[in-house]
Amino acid sequence: MTQSFSGGCACGSIRYVCIGNPIAMLNCHCRDCQQSSGAPFASGVVVRVDETEVSGSPGTYSVRGSRGGSTTRSFCTQCGTPLFTRGELVPELMSIRFASLDDQAGFRPMVDIWTSSAQPWVQLSGDIPHYPQSPQHE
Repeated sequence: MTQSFSGGCACGSIRYVCIGNPIAMLNCHCRDCQQSSGAPFASGVVVRVDETEVSGSPGTYSVRGSRGGSTTRSFCTQCGTPLFTRGELVPELMSIRFASLDDQAGFRPMVDIWTSSAQPWVQLSGDIPHYPQSPQHE
């Protein structure tokens, strides 16, 4: 994925542009991502918050993360499209949901996280690292 990419919700009420290079591209298998995505895992692009401009007003829902901090998920209140995830413990970063990208062709997962919660029938790629939980942010 190249520098500067964009996306938004299905109905067009929420749009975003990110001007920075992605920090990571990942698949998260935690139960919260399963529920919020309606799928066995959620794929996302991790970026810096200050390199992302959002137009529109997404709704939010917060849950307590495994390390005690709050995790906030953003979505379109009109069409329900999942958009962003931000964690209280690393507030300068956010994950942009794969499904909201305008151009999905450049997405290449680099890591699978929370594989301890992965569904037993999901085939994990042997080409990327797997973590039973989330790796520590340094």
